[in-house]
Amino acid sequence: MAITLTSDDAKDWIYKGEGGANLVLGYCGSSPFLVGKVLRVHKVLRSEAQSVIERKRLFSECEELVWGDIPQLVKSTSKEIAEQVFAVQVMSPLLDSKHIDGGVPIFVTKEFLESVEKNVHTQRPPWRLHATEVDLLSHSALLMSDHSVFSSGSLKDDVCVAVEIKPKCGFLPSSKFIAKQNAVKKSVTRFRMHQLLKFHQGEISQPSEYNPLDLFSGSREQINQAIAALFSTPYNNFRIFLNGSLIFGNLDGSDSSKNTVYSANQFGEIGASIEDQIKVLIQGEFGFRLATFIELVSEAIFRSGVLDRLLAVQKLDVFDIEGTIHVYYNLISEPCMVCKNLGDSESVQKYYWLHSLSFEESLKIVRDFLIAATAKDCSLMISFRPQQKSDSSQDFIHLESSKQTFDYKAYFIDLDMKPLDKMVHYYKLDQSIVSFYTQCGIQVNNDAAAESL
Repeated sequence: MAITLTSDDAKDWIYKGEGGANLVLGYCGSSPFLVGKVLRVHKVLRSEAQSVIERKRLFSECEELVWGDIPQLVKSTSKEIAEQVFAVQVMSPLLDSKHIDGGVPIFVTKEFLESVEKNVHTQRPPWRLHATEVDLLSHSALLMSDHSVFSSGSLKDDVCVAVEIKPKCGFLPSSKFIAKQNAVKKSVTRFRMHQLLKFHQGEISQPSEYNPLDLFSGSREQINQAIAALFSTPYNNFRIFLNGSLIFGNLDGSDSSKNTVYSANQFGEIGASIEDQIKVLIQGEFGFRLATFIELVSEAIFRSGVLDRLLAVQKLDVFDIEGTIHVYYNLISEPCMVCKNLGDSESVQKYYWLHSLSFEESLKIVRDFLIAATAKDCSLMISFRPQQKSDSSQDFIHLESSKQTFDYKAYFIDLDMKPLDKMVHYYKLDQSIVSFYTQCGIQVNNDAAAESL
């Protein structure tokens, strides 16, 4: 951490978006070192903010055992250092370092964070603002390349269009530890089931037609279908940037905006608007068409093979949460609350094998689950620019439909380590999602039967 950001530097950082744990700021100043960079600033729940009580340790004793073979990780002195080490030493070997940017932790003063909090206050969505605020007790932030632009050092020279995709889980689980009443998980994607629950709870105005299995299929046609579905209902799964500025999708990383679902007429209007904005990228014989851009994105996913690596990491979750939750209780040396609530001796016997695993075997299963959870929740950023001259160091795509060649880069972002103490939350959420979908399916069948009488 060679530089320190102070209150005087805050004016050079603008609001770019946020997720559940971090605020993302874009640099708008003139420092050559910082041009083309973003800063991830940690947030805390307002109920936990600015407590004079000593913050809890970064890792619990059990987490130190899970990640014990990575000394730099368990000895991290800040969340930012831990995030960098996790991305570089855990995720990078699995996803290919070519597609990973671990970032650089830098020092920030409390005055810088206070100024940032004040400057972005009016730009943050109300629901985020009410729930979280900048962690003023943090001493560092994570500096990373802005992957919504192509070349960090020459923003004024390059025309760049980038897409951010949150692929979600790309396979159907087949674990024998999935309960009989939850067997639907083996035939319906979790994404689809969760969409119906969110729709029921009023978080979205209609379920998305996006199917993660299409995106991970390896088929050009199905990948193209997935991108088109994401464009129609982007929610927090799809965003488009032009030269680093968001032009389509949600800024706040939420599913809640009703404006991100389009009718046929609106879809045409939005498409025309996007076409007009990014026609600087694609200028074919017949002009730019949105279908050409979707083809470009689909071809980059197909050619790069990045989702093949991501899928392999997701599949480290061999036992599903319904199996791993039992192993979690082995790890924390507590009675299994899931078994306690089963009451069915046959079901208890089914999970006996999991509880008879050694501590080392339990560690590996839980660790693999947490790594897979990161892979299921990360985002893929792909940036494009028209190729000016042949450059063998860059990946490129030639589109016959526009008679153009494009350089592209693909990076995984938001590779945050999942906390061990959220295992029970993951299990309860999974059960809520599946239970609602099962009940919903029964109701739909009953309604259909009633109508046929």
